[in-house]
Amino acid sequence: MVTGASSGIGAAVAEELAADGAWRLLLNGRDGGRLGQVATRTGGVPLAADLADARSRAQLAEEALVHSGRVDALVAGAGIGWAGSFAAMPPEDIDEVLALNLNATLHLVRLLLPGMVDRRCGQVVLIGSMAGSVGVRGEAVYSATKAGLAAFADSLRYELAPSGVGVSMVLPGVVDTPFFQRRGAPYRRDRPRPVPAARVAEAVCRALHTGRPNAYVPSWMAMPAWLHGTAPGVFRSLAQRFG
Repeated sequence: MVTGASSGIGAAVAEELAADGAWRLLLNGRDGGRLGQVATRTGGVPLAADLADARSRAQLAEEALVHSGRVDALVAGAGIGWAGSFAAMPPEDIDEVLALNLNATLHLVRLLLPGMVDRRCGQVVLIGSMAGSVGVRGEAVYSATKAGLAAFADSLRYELAPSGVGVSMVLPGVVDTPFFQRRGAPYRRDRPRPVPAARVAEAVCRALHTGRPNAYVPSWMAMPAWLHGTAPGVFRSLAQRFG
């Protein structure tokens, strides 16, 4: 199952997995029209649902089992952004970003995980962000949700180690998708330059096959994450100076 599959990274993941040829695809998104187009291109089953809604989420899990009998892998890519001053962020927008990016993902994993554990095989791939590794000015809540996913992935990975179920995080930097337009603030920095969504999709496909715990896209993004962890004072000084 791929969530957020109606556009952006999710759609690119669906296309990459369809080309890989090893998967039967269950595709989730909120926009039924766009989702149907992706499903037509990839041969996947469109399962439109709003993951932020508990009833829709449960129904999605049930429909997935009706269509396929089981879910061997989950690529959790659904998410939204918000950019601007945290002090000016409307309370309802805080709740919406938390609900979809973090709460919905955890609940969907909880719905699909028991079957994987029972079969002693499966893979969960969470789409994180560099914003969750280092924090980004003007994206406080979005960064918090992605940091929460990273901690969740680490904790779940330890818990599931004896079960045969793997947990991976793919952590992109800036990706060339409609994400920035939809959050209401276009990307205007010179660096890092946006990478195509297909590069993230390739990393997801590798994670599904290898079980690699973390993959940064592009790979050099691992360096600022490492610096943030090993020399946080130096990192914060550089971030404050260069943004």
